[in-house]
Amino acid sequence: MSAPAGTEAGRSARTTGRAVRMTGSGEPEQHIETYDADRPAARRGKVVVRVEAAGVSYAEVQMLQHLHPFPPRFPFVPGYDVVGRIVEVGAGVTDWRPGDRVAAMPRYGGWQEYAEIPASCLARLPEDLDAAEAVAMVTNGVTAWQMLHRLTDAAPGDTVLVHGASGGVGTVLTRIAVHHGLRVIGTASPAKHDAVRAMGAEPLDYRTTDLPAAVRRLAPQGVTAVFDHIGGRGLDDSWQVLAPGGTLVSFDSSVAGYRPGQWFRPHVPAMRRGLTHAAARLLGRTGGRRMRMYYVKPGKNFAADLATMYDLLGQGVLRPEIAGRLPLDEASRALRELLDGRVVGKYVLIP
Repeated sequence: MSAPAGTEAGRSARTTGRAVRMTGSGEPEQHIETYDADRPAARRGKVVVRVEAAGVSYAEVQMLQHLHPFPPRFPFVPGYDVVGRIVEVGAGVTDWRPGDRVAAMPRYGGWQEYAEIPASCLARLPEDLDAAEAVAMVTNGVTAWQMLHRLTDAAPGDTVLVHGASGGVGTVLTRIAVHHGLRVIGTASPAKHDAVRAMGAEPLDYRTTDLPAAVRRLAPQGVTAVFDHIGGRGLDDSWQVLAPGGTLVSFDSSVAGYRPGQWFRPHVPAMRRGLTHAAARLLGRTGGRRMRMYYVKPGKNFAADLATMYDLLGQGVLRPEIAGRLPLDEASRALRELLDGRVVGKYVLIP
């Protein structure tokens, strides 16, 4: 017997939406597929969100290449960050109502029309913000803000080095830093140097043979902070260009050069550099420099810092770089361009 019209069971049985799943590790053209999925029913402590926009991030590239340290089991629906509107709340949810516009960082599950999300992950999204720009602030914006303002002592007039200044996090971080009166040196491929200059930064080719020497020519006394998403042996170069008292922030690891499945190897250099730094601190040989490893987490600070980002976005102070707004069917294209290093800013999927 079918469920009565108007009940959640009845709506879930009748309502379907498009979704994207990742079926295995390898190339996006072989392991990213779009399908019709039943709308979920909100379980206890969760809500169902009609997704307005979902971000495409480097985390999905890592998951696709089986180089992410904590991936879901295949097959699964990717989607690190989403914005949308609540259409159903589960038992025990008291702070949210259907119709509320929200942002969330569930880490996966966002690349679909209807996503079930824990209520504890939600943050409020102002009605007047563009969905694509808003989702670009969820992971990338909070990461950039927290690294600059919670992990370093950088002040107006200081110089900082942003690796990957044309990327999703890098573009937001560069704009925030410039807005706060910092001088930014940003690494990127030559094809993206004009974009880096347009954000108010000074570009450097990340493939420069002696990158530390190139940075020192621009900042002879060293830089106050380095934001390093590359990892690997490049962390040693980043450490070299720090001024006394400066901070190296390691916030990701490139998967370039690693075979699919070697999930631990991209992260080993950061752990080694962390141990080296700890030993140097014990011996008093850091010159006041320090290394911080960063991983964005939901919680009180996340919601507060996202609200700050949305204030800056609403005021027109900050504009995230949107590489493109694509339908769910083109998710594999977005991942391919990320893999090939052709993206400036962040791709956004619009269900």
